[in-house]
Amino acid sequence: MDKRDYYETLGVDRQADEAELKRAYRKLAMQYHPDRNPDDPQAEHSFKEVSEAYEVLKDADKRAAYDRFGHAAFEGGNGPGGGGFGFTGSSFADVFDDLFGDFMGGGRRGGGGTGGRRGADLRYNLEISLEDAFHGRQTNIRTTTSVTCEDCSGSGAAAGTQPTACSGCGGIGKVRAQQGFFTIERTCPKCQGVGRVIEKPCVSCRGSGRTSRDKELQVNIPSGVEDGTRIRLAGEGEAGMRGGPPGDLYIFIAIAAHKLFQREGGNLYCRVPLPMSRAALGGSIEVPTLDGGRARITVPEGTQTGHQFRLRGKGMPAMRGQGTGDLFVQTMVETPVNLNEEQRDLLRQFENAANEHTHPETEGFFSKVKELWDDIRD
Repeated sequence: MDKRDYYETLGVDRQADEAELKRAYRKLAMQYHPDRNPDDPQAEHSFKEVSEAYEVLKDADKRAAYDRFGHAAFEGGNGPGGGGFGFTGSSFADVFDDLFGDFMGGGRRGGGGTGGRRGADLRYNLEISLEDAFHGRQTNIRTTTSVTCEDCSGSGAAAGTQPTACSGCGGIGKVRAQQGFFTIERTCPKCQGVGRVIEKPCVSCRGSGRTSRDKELQVNIPSGVEDGTRIRLAGEGEAGMRGGPPGDLYIFIAIAAHKLFQREGGNLYCRVPLPMSRAALGGSIEVPTLDGGRARITVPEGTQTGHQFRLRGKGMPAMRGQGTGDLFVQTMVETPVNLNEEQRDLLRQFENAANEHTHPETEGFFSKVKELWDDIRD
């Protein structure tokens, strides 16, 4: 019987890319897999067809040969079922985990199971001040985590004994089962993929190879660190199961709000109140900087609320020495309160002597209001 066209078998056109081919194969392999159709011989035949088609078309060289010569490219012992371009089942293995991992009851493919399991990664939230972020610092943290059991050195076996190779898998952590014409590997259910069993568990850790303990660690916080930065301490997470490698500890940095400064990237912002008289007459003021110093600013006559002064290089240092941000000082003109009678008299005199030149913004605004009302009346 003539073979079906490979593109037709997978239900794709001849211009289909690799992703389309894989999606088509996944769908059909799931549909026709013999384990899902145990009483349907035709399903097994269809499964072989789609597997063979995908094995050829996923390989650029095989696909080019097929596009040029068709099935004749694989005749004479070089067909997908023979040598040369032979179908070995690797295409099915490429997507086996996604398709049937849960169905078969096993885990994802991996290395042999002769070692312990890697410990879990841990997270520690650390709040620091803006000054700490500016200068950088060293600090100690305390965390409770799983560490290697000292009594059994992480093996999980009682003193004087050792774990033995699992009889179910021979110590490799996987067992094989025949599925149609495939040999399928899955995690050994007896040892859970570890490859070893413990007949006499350690009393201290109950066979896990680890115990819980408080641990103090030193953390180096770099200058210029930003809110949300993650610092990794390799190997400081949970100890692995039965001698497996430890996980990592991740320090997540949060910067506390500052009473004077706000940060945006590498720049700092500071709002400074300015007496009305100083804003009107001009002068100079001193403002703080985050490094603990002071900077003097010259305030011009008639400075308004919201006016910004820029102090270059007085912001946050960048991590890894990539420059320094700026400090922006924003003025807030303060209206005087709690006046005595003499001060009120002085302000009344000033108000009586004021004109459109002393309050141009006010005069301009009410001129526009008057024009608006006049237009409405007209």
